[in-house]
Amino acid sequence: MTKGKTELLVPAGSVDSFRAAVRGGADAVYLGLKQFNARVRANNFSEDQLPAIMQEARNHGVKVYITLNTVIKNKEIPKLLDFLAYLEKVGVDAIIVQDWGVFALTKQFFPRLTIHASTQMGTHNSAGVDFASNIGIKRVVLARELTLTEVDTIARKPACELEVFIHGALCYSFSGQCFFSSYIGGRGANRGMCSQPCRMVYKDEKEQKYLFNLKDNQQVENLDKLHQAGVHSLKVEGRMKSADYVFRVASAYRLALDHPDRTQEAEAMLQLDFGRAKTGYFLDQNVSDSIADNSNTGILVGQVIRASKSEITFFSTHELKNDDRIRLRDTTSNKTVSQKLEDLWEENGRYSFSNKSKERINAGDEVYWIGRREQSFPSRLPKVPAPPVRLSFQQKSKIIDQQKISGKSNPRQSLFLRIDESGWFPFIRIDEIECLVLTLTKHQLQQTNFEQGFIQKNKAKIAIELPKFIAESQLEDWRNLIKTAEEKGISHFFISHLSQKLLISKTSRISSNEQVYVYNDAASHFLTKQQMMHFCYSVEDDFENLNNLQNKQGIVLLHSIPELFYSRMPVKLENETNQIKDEFNKTYSKQNKDGITIVVPDRPVNLFQYKSQLLKAGFSRFMFDLKHQSPNPKLLKKLFLNYRSGETIQPSTNFNFKKGLQ
Repeated sequence: MTKGKTELLVPAGSVDSFRAAVRGGADAVYLGLKQFNARVRANNFSEDQLPAIMQEARNHGVKVYITLNTVIKNKEIPKLLDFLAYLEKVGVDAIIVQDWGVFALTKQFFPRLTIHASTQMGTHNSAGVDFASNIGIKRVVLARELTLTEVDTIARKPACELEVFIHGALCYSFSGQCFFSSYIGGRGANRGMCSQPCRMVYKDEKEQKYLFNLKDNQQVENLDKLHQAGVHSLKVEGRMKSADYVFRVASAYRLALDHPDRTQEAEAMLQLDFGRAKTGYFLDQNVSDSIADNSNTGILVGQVIRASKSEITFFSTHELKNDDRIRLRDTTSNKTVSQKLEDLWEENGRYSFSNKSKERINAGDEVYWIGRREQSFPSRLPKVPAPPVRLSFQQKSKIIDQQKISGKSNPRQSLFLRIDESGWFPFIRIDEIECLVLTLTKHQLQQTNFEQGFIQKNKAKIAIELPKFIAESQLEDWRNLIKTAEEKGISHFFISHLSQKLLISKTSRISSNEQVYVYNDAASHFLTKQQMMHFCYSVEDDFENLNNLQNKQGIVLLHSIPELFYSRMPVKLENETNQIKDEFNKTYSKQNKDGITIVVPDRPVNLFQYKSQLLKAGFSRFMFDLKHQSPNPKLLKKLFLNYRSGETIQPSTNFNFKKGLQ
């Protein structure tokens, strides 16, 4: 890409953070409004505030991007349409989207809005960037799991602008596409409600430890390399961070970008960002030390030596000041209490301050320094008239009606079976299913004999599924594997990312699996326009949302073991069974396939008892997903028997189907 000025993109979770970003030297800010963004716990902005933000940003030559990076339930579409109309009228510089339905509605009905593909779209190779460019996306936020070599290779072809995260918190699961939070409590990470299970401790053998707790990303030393690669925008994470954090981090990266010879000075500034320990992560191609043994943010500065109701005392070698913010952590329970240092007294490193907490503080509690206010940033905005933009009921109804898929009804029940090893072949009665989906690793596919009798006899019903992550260096391998399969008579493929259709010949049939998210009619309509033969609903979805859909032609997973974490980041366990327990004593298993770490629960999601309810609602395509289960003829027989009788498999869970997805 053209190596012009590299944009510094900084988060703004509140008015004072917005002003801190501008004062710190941001070229652009990204912020969320009160709805449809992946940081619902941030203060965010009201629609009434946005015109003032836009005016102030324009006065400083700063661009404003709006995060619209959650998946959208079908009943939310009318509000979404009003929201898009409002953003178009206000004239924001771009919206950042994850949901294919949001993309499709924006592209067709709000064409003046510029679209950026969120990192949660999972774009991680040049095929993904090419696809995004082909359908009209201006910028792609690349997955955070890429090496510098991979970024450089992707950026050689200037398909569209590229954006890379350079600082802040990291999600353990690939591109933040995590089902763990949803599984343990219905709080969907893809809905902005993540409960951060990666920050929890897990029991490995008898030891409690942090297994998935990533350190914070920091790339200040790689800025010039990213610029030389042609990366257009460098992004700081942190819409839930304080204005002080935003100002310090923005100022440090502004200094390093404008004065590369002062990078060490910028790095010293970042030591007081009060985040977690830092890692260069995959960009540095060294992830061996990327897991932190403490989930707390802030700088550990000492331990409490005495605590009374009125005063707390501790020793520290750090220079602390009145009004600094600290967090006190009970090392036995991990409970924390935050407060400001008031009436601070110090002598030879012995600090005492007033105890304003109502919680019990004990000797031995750790003291974390979590903030210092060095500048003030006004939090009030002037009144700027907001454009009265709302679509009429008739306008919204017309748009919603256009999302209906025509000519795709399927009154008869059809069953899809997914397996991840050929050991299942002898037990499968192919006449009982419409399609057998083979989810095989690259190595497994390379070893597959497509001339064997089972495959040749049933090739019309066999589909090959592509993985969620295909590294840039493996694209050509997968093209060749697909070509080989096609030459042997396999003409149906399930893809895990829409861009993978570029790897498949136009004569083959293509379907999308549940990794291509469908939570609303606009998404399924878009997939149909992309010539998807079939599409799948998410395993975390609930019946209320499914029932609200007009388009019920998709595949519902009735039996599956969901992949809660899917990560390029390795995890080492002491026990040979690869089993771990969480703090609620629930059991999970860790697997590794083609260099990907996968964490699954100890029991399947099974919805057989709701089959009649789904049929009555209009669904007729179902799937048994036997990935992560060893070939077992008794299990397969039981699945078919219970499917017919509508009796659930035990032990199992129904995930969010009844309790609902938040």
